[in-house]
Amino acid sequence: MHRFLRAIGFSHIKTRQELEPVLGKIMQEPDQVKKIQLSLESNYTEFAMEFGQGIGIVIRGEYDEKGFFYMQHYFPYCKSRLITSSEDIIVNKRVDTNAFTGMCDDLRIGISLIFYLQNAVDYLELHTADNTPHKAKLTLSGLSLKGTILLGVYHDAKDSERKRIRSSRRNYLITKAKNGDQKAIDDLTLEEIDLSSKIQSRIKQEDLYSIIETTFIPYGSESDHYSILGTIVNWSTLTNSYTGETVCQMLLNCNEILITVCINKEDLLGEPMLGRRFKGVIWMQGHADFGKL
Repeated sequence: MHRFLRAIGFSHIKTRQELEPVLGKIMQEPDQVKKIQLSLESNYTEFAMEFGQGIGIVIRGEYDEKGFFYMQHYFPYCKSRLITSSEDIIVNKRVDTNAFTGMCDDLRIGISLIFYLQNAVDYLELHTADNTPHKAKLTLSGLSLKGTILLGVYHDAKDSERKRIRSSRRNYLITKAKNGDQKAIDDLTLEEIDLSSKIQSRIKQEDLYSIIETTFIPYGSESDHYSILGTIVNWSTLTNSYTGETVCQMLLNCNEILITVCINKEDLLGEPMLGRRFKGVIWMQGHADFGKL
């Protein structure tokens, strides 16, 4: 059982027997089918079906030369329509299943961003080796099993402008540092020391989440899981057409990166509102439009 089925409104499904009718419906009435010929003996195929706007399940497998379909795996998804990044993307095949993991370096968070690739067939159509950089427009989304709504942090116009300038300067220094500029490396180190000193001073009198506005931290042993704290830019509720469960969909600004996150309403503590923040662990997914730059 895929534990993130709960995030898109399938919390009642506990066993594989309860899941079979759902998988059968997707196979019989898919909203989208993608195929690619991998060899003379097999066709790699994806069946996708939406159970609400932007949420659904994908089944992946292969047809053999006799026309029999062998399901390899399935996964729930949440789609985003907003482009998050246009950086180079490197894709690698996962070890456990015939699925793929993408990675891109985004200066806004200063780490390599790793995500589960939603559109594997589009990548296979490129016919390139793994670890090859690709220019692509990337949209990011995430599924969460538990989350909390926190109050937002107030900023006036001057605070926002100072924040924008600091962010722009930091991105510039990171770019120079990645190219081996020692002065940029030293400047970044000094900034980190100064920031640490300010936090240690403020934490004695202020709450942690009034000092730290957003976070983006790798979580656990799974490379595509992250603990995030992001500001709610937009939000809505969806109803799973199969189960009738309510799913909360939020557009978050997390370290200046826009991510669409879906969570079962029953697993969300607090009431989402614009300007408030979401704190939780997400399974990061990404859709890369390889041919649209």
